[in-house]
Amino acid sequence: MNDIRARQIRLYHDHVDHDFMDQDHDFVNQISTDHKRAAVFRVATFDGPGARPKIQIVDRPKIPKNAALLEVGACGVCGTDLHILKGHWPKPLPWPFTLGHEVTGIITEKGPELTHDYMDQPLEVGCKIMIPPLMPCGQCYYCVHYPEKANKCLTPVYYGRYLGFDKPPHMWGGWAEATYLDLDMLPGTKIYRLPDDMPLWLGTLAEPLTSAIRGFKRAQEIGSMRVGDTVVIQGSGPLGVLCIVAAKEMGAGRVIVVGKPEEPRLRLARAFGAMATVDITEHKTAEARIAAVHDIVGGFGADLVVDCSGNSSAGPEGIEMLRDGGTYIEMGQITDTGSIETSWHRICVKDINILASWAFTAEDIALAIAMLDRARDRYPFREFQMRFPFSEDGVQAAVDAAMAMQCLKATIVVNPDIIE
Repeated sequence: MNDIRARQIRLYHDHVDHDFMDQDHDFVNQISTDHKRAAVFRVATFDGPGARPKIQIVDRPKIPKNAALLEVGACGVCGTDLHILKGHWPKPLPWPFTLGHEVTGIITEKGPELTHDYMDQPLEVGCKIMIPPLMPCGQCYYCVHYPEKANKCLTPVYYGRYLGFDKPPHMWGGWAEATYLDLDMLPGTKIYRLPDDMPLWLGTLAEPLTSAIRGFKRAQEIGSMRVGDTVVIQGSGPLGVLCIVAAKEMGAGRVIVVGKPEEPRLRLARAFGAMATVDITEHKTAEARIAAVHDIVGGFGADLVVDCSGNSSAGPEGIEMLRDGGTYIEMGQITDTGSIETSWHRICVKDINILASWAFTAEDIALAIAMLDRARDRYPFREFQMRFPFSEDGVQAAVDAAMAMQCLKATIVVNPDIIE
């Protein structure tokens, strides 16, 4: 076990209440006993950008010695899913395939050699688990020489993205009744056990929360995020609101959110702890938004500004919201939205730090599970989600609602009987 992983395991055990590991496993055994061994499963696929979902029927796979079957409880709709369906994704994709990677569920069958999760927690039939989408190859230059940068693997595989429906057993995404996990076929697969008392609907937020945590971790690593700092978040979508949680749990003093619309997103941002919000439909110019932030923050500007907006114009604005010597964290530009005109003089004369954060590594996931577990009662997470049923119409409605910003997080509930 490498030093990084060993350190993360210690941190995980230090921060998560694992009393449930010593409790009687009646809940687990009941699920195992009651679960019906379905002969077939439904999975949703898309034929290409703009296509409607199709429900396909696939046979229950045989489970080899180092594999498991994950019965999906719920799965979120991520901004990445929306970019893919809009045709914005920069790499070739294996259409048709199953989307969805913010997935949680229960192990309903597993092989005898799959005994522990990535954090060395025991795995049993009936365990609640989540899986991150990224599966690094473990052999390329970055995986070998810079394992802490495995998010930049040169030949990655992703659940819910780069595995086509044609690949047996055809169960490679979270918008499905089950997902197939095989650590011999896909050795980059990481499985994380969730606390037994964590609702699966809540667990779906662990994956996007990890992205928020990693951005602030990068700032902490260079000493540019301190307890009590003022943080401005550009973007009021799911990642932006989860950045409120991450910032406050990691020591921020004040959080301000810049975004739209007021209902439901800015209202929920305040419910999650933002001390103030700036509505970009009211403050229509960059100058007006910069002035509004400075009026709220006072002094010389914010200590940190984080872009979660996905809008290329956010960068020049955010830099002007910073105090001199502050830090700008870019985590929202996951697709190429084009170049912008800016002045490098402003970056230099303000003496600021600029950090980029692309997704996360496997070592970050346990920190998000721990944060979600300890903070579950401090934030209105249930209001974070709008739920949709697993059907062709339900999946399409979830996508439509997310694209129209009618909710903060659209969540597809595959099995309502197990998500609470």
